[in-house]
Amino acid sequence: MKELDAKYNPHDFEDNIYQKWVDNNLFSPEVNNDGKPYTIMMPPPNVTGNLHIGHSMYTLQDVYIRLKRMQGYKALWLPGTDHASIATESRVVNKIRANGKSKEELGREGFLKEAWDWTHEHGGNIVNQLKKMGFSCDWDRIKFTLDDKLSQAVYTAFKRMYDDGLIYKGNRIINWCPDCKTAISDAEVDHVDTDSKIWEIRYPFAEGEGSVVIATTRPETMLGDLAVAVNPEDERYKDIVGKKVVLPLTDREIPVIEDSYVDMEFGTGVVKITPSHDPNDFGVGERHNLGQFVVLDEDAKMNENAGKYCGMDRYEARKAILSDLKDLGLLVSEKKHENAVGHCSRCKTVIEPLLSKQWFVRMKELADKTLEAFEKGEPKFYPDRYGKIYRNWLSNLNDWCISRQLWWGHQIPAYYCEECGHIHVSDKEVTKCEKCGSTHLHRDPDTLDTWFSSALWPFATLGWPDENSADFKEFFPTDLLVTGFDIILFWVIRMCFTSEYFLDTIPFKDVLITGLVRDNQGRKMSKSLDNGIDPLEIIDKYGADALRFNMVTGNSPGNDMRFDEKRVEASRNFANKVWNASRYVLMNLDDKDDCNFSLEELEDKDIWILQKLNSAIEDVNKNMDKYEVGLACDRINSFIWEDFCDYYIEFSKPALYGDDENLKFNTKKVLLYVLINSLKILHPIMPFITEEIYSSIPNKEDEYLITAKWPEVYDLGANLEAVDTVESIKDLIKVIRNAKSIRNIEPSRKSELILVGSDSLATNIKNNEAIIGSLIKISEIKIEGRELDASKYLKVSIPELDAYLPLSELIDYEKEVVSLKAKIKNYTEEIERLDKKLSNEGFVKNAPETVVNNEREKLSNYKSLLDSAKTTLKDIESAK
Repeated sequence: MKELDAKYNPHDFEDNIYQKWVDNNLFSPEVNNDGKPYTIMMPPPNVTGNLHIGHSMYTLQDVYIRLKRMQGYKALWLPGTDHASIATESRVVNKIRANGKSKEELGREGFLKEAWDWTHEHGGNIVNQLKKMGFSCDWDRIKFTLDDKLSQAVYTAFKRMYDDGLIYKGNRIINWCPDCKTAISDAEVDHVDTDSKIWEIRYPFAEGEGSVVIATTRPETMLGDLAVAVNPEDERYKDIVGKKVVLPLTDREIPVIEDSYVDMEFGTGVVKITPSHDPNDFGVGERHNLGQFVVLDEDAKMNENAGKYCGMDRYEARKAILSDLKDLGLLVSEKKHENAVGHCSRCKTVIEPLLSKQWFVRMKELADKTLEAFEKGEPKFYPDRYGKIYRNWLSNLNDWCISRQLWWGHQIPAYYCEECGHIHVSDKEVTKCEKCGSTHLHRDPDTLDTWFSSALWPFATLGWPDENSADFKEFFPTDLLVTGFDIILFWVIRMCFTSEYFLDTIPFKDVLITGLVRDNQGRKMSKSLDNGIDPLEIIDKYGADALRFNMVTGNSPGNDMRFDEKRVEASRNFANKVWNASRYVLMNLDDKDDCNFSLEELEDKDIWILQKLNSAIEDVNKNMDKYEVGLACDRINSFIWEDFCDYYIEFSKPALYGDDENLKFNTKKVLLYVLINSLKILHPIMPFITEEIYSSIPNKEDEYLITAKWPEVYDLGANLEAVDTVESIKDLIKVIRNAKSIRNIEPSRKSELILVGSDSLATNIKNNEAIIGSLIKISEIKIEGRELDASKYLKVSIPELDAYLPLSELIDYEKEVVSLKAKIKNYTEEIERLDKKLSNEGFVKNAPETVVNNEREKLSNYKSLLDSAKTTLKDIESAK
C-alpha cells in the first residue's frame, strides 16, 4: 500500500497524474463504450495569446464531463481553438509592424505564413494551459476552426445557404471599423453612452424666403444629405412637404419629405436624411428612392464628394463645417446631448455606418424557425432569465453582414468571371466559368466573419457535412453548452439557427450561462487597470485543485464572481484538510482491509456517518442536476470538513486505539467506505488530490478514480434512531464547549457529565460515552432522575435533555475568586473615573459629541461587566 507524504504538496503529483490519465486514454468516451453518449463542446478559446483567469471557468465543463464519466456515460468533451480573424490579424499586423514591415509588403501568402506561425505558437500554449488546469478533454479529437475538414464544412454551409437564397451580396449600411479596416456585425458593436452634442442647422428654402431648421449629432455627414424629413403627423410642417431646400455648403437642392420614422420630439422635429451613412436613413432612402451619396471613405476621411473638405478626418471636418456654418449664419444652436455611440468591440474605435457592398445572411426565416424551437423548450437556459434575452435578440435580428476585409480566416468561396461578370459560389475551387467558359476568374478577397465558422462548431467538429460519420451519429446533438452571457448573441444564437437550418434540431439541450470573473473590488479585469490574473501563477502557488475549487464554490449560474486570492488559499486549506484526514484513515489500515462491512455490526456513530454521506450524495446529485455547482461544492465541503473530519474521525479514535478488535475492524471498514465515497463526490471538482489519495487505497474496485463508479445511496434500513442519537451528542458537545468558553473554563478540564431528562435519549448517549469523551473531557456519564442545584453545576440543555457538569471539578475556586475580585476592583475604579469625567460640565459642553458618546458607552459597558463579575462571584461563593 502506497503511503501518502506527510505534507500536502500538489506540485509533487499533479503533472504525473495528468500524464497517467492521458497515457491510459482515460479522457476518451470509449472508456465507457456501452454507456449512453453525453457531449460537451468546449467554447474554443481564441489563438490570440495565453488564457486568462476567466478561462478557469471552463472548470464547470470539466466538472460535468467527469461526473457523467463516473456515472457511466460515454462522455465526450471535445476541445478546440478558434482562429479569431479580427483579433489575430490585429496581433500579427502589430508584430509585423514591430519588425519594420507592413501586411501589404508581405502580400497575402507571406502574411498568412506569419499568422500560421503565430497560431502554432499560441495554440500550443493554450492547450498546455488547459491541461495544467486538469481538463479531461479528448485531445485526440481536438479541432481548430481553420482545420481542412472544418474549412470544408464552412464552404459547404456557405454554398447551401447561397443556393437557397439565404446568402446574398448587396449594398447596405454596415458597421465599418476605420482602425480594423473591416466591416463588423451588429453584435461586435459596443454602444457607449457618451457626452456629445446636438446641433441645430438652418437649411434655406430653394425658392422664396425662409428656411427649415434640422437637428443632428453628426454634422460632418450633412454633405451626404439627400433629403430632409418630417413626420406625416406633425402639423407644424404640413405646408413645407414637397418643397426643396438648399443643402448648406453645397450647390445641391434636396427635397422635404415625410416619413413616420421621424421622431417629432427629437430636436426640431426635422431631420436630415443621409442614406449612405446611417442605417435608419438607408431605409428611408429606399422607401423614397433617394439614391446614395457617399462622402466618407474607409479611413473615416472625407472623400471627393465632400468638396473642399476632402481628405479631412471626420472630426476635423466636423469642426471645419461647424465653423463655416457659423460664419454663414446657419448654425442656430449647440446643445449638450448624451448619445449612445457605437464602438468596435475589438479596438474600441468609434465605428462608422457606411454604405458598402458586402455579403449578408438573411435572418428572418432562420430566426423565426429558431424561435419556434425555443418556444418548445429548446434549448433550456440556466438561469432561465437568459432565455428571455435570447428570445428578444432572435425577435430583432437584422441581416448578418458576414464578409470581412481581412486575410486571416476562411476566404469567401465566390469566384468572379472577368469576362462575363458571372459569380460562381462553390465549396470547391473554381477555375472555369460555367457560363462563358472563360478561365479568367478571381476569388473574392474577403474572408468570412469568425462567427460564421464558429456557428457550425457543434456539428462540424463531429464530421458534418458527412452525417454518416461515426462521431456525428454518436454524439450529436450535444447535451450541454457552458458559456458566458456576453456571447449569447455572438455565438449561441448563431449555433442554434445554423443547426436548425442544416439539421432541423437545436445543437444542445441545455445552456449554462456563466458571469464574468472580476477582481476582488468588483472591477472588470483589463490591461488598463493592470488587474489581470494569470491562472498558471495561481496554480504554481496553490495547485490546480485549489484554483478549480475556488472558481466553482460560492458561484451561481449567470452571476459574476469576484476573484480573491484569499479564497484560493482557503480552498487549498480544504485540500490540506482532505489530505490529512486521508492520511489518518490510511495510516490505520493495512493491505488486507476493505470496506465490506455488515450493517448489523455497526455502532451509532457508523450509522450516523453513513446517513450523512447518503444525504450529501443526494444533495450533490440534486444540485448538479440543477447546475447549482456552487451549492454542490458547499455541501461536499461541509460534509467532509465537519461531519467526516471534525466529528467521525474523532469518534473513530476510541475504537481504533482501544482493545475491542471487532469494533476496530468495523470502524476501519466504515472509515474506508466513507473516504472512498468522499473522494468520489469531490473528484469532479478536485481531480488531482482525489486521484492521488485514491491511488494509495488498498483493495479498491477501480485502478483509477476518474473512471470509478459514481457513489450510490447506501440502504440503512430502519436504523435511523442511531442518527438522532449522534445528532444529540453533537448538539451536547457544542453547547458544553460554548458554555465552557463563556465561563473561561479550559477545554482540557475534565469532569463528570450528569444527564437529566429523556431516559431513552440519556441511555443512548451514555452508550456512546467513549466518543463523547474523545471530543470533550468527561470522566464519567451518569443519569439522574431529578433536577440538580444549578448553582453548583455548569448547566446546559438540548432538546429533551439537561446536562450538568460539577463546577467543583471545572473551576479552581480560590484562583477564580481572586481573579474576579481583581476585576471588580478594576471595573469599579473605571466607573468612578468615567462618572467624574462625565459630571464635568466643561468636558460635556466642549468635547466633540462623538467623544462624549464614546465615554458614555464605555461607562455602560463597565457597569455591565461589573454586574456580571459580581453575579459570578456570588454563584461561586454559594457553590463552595
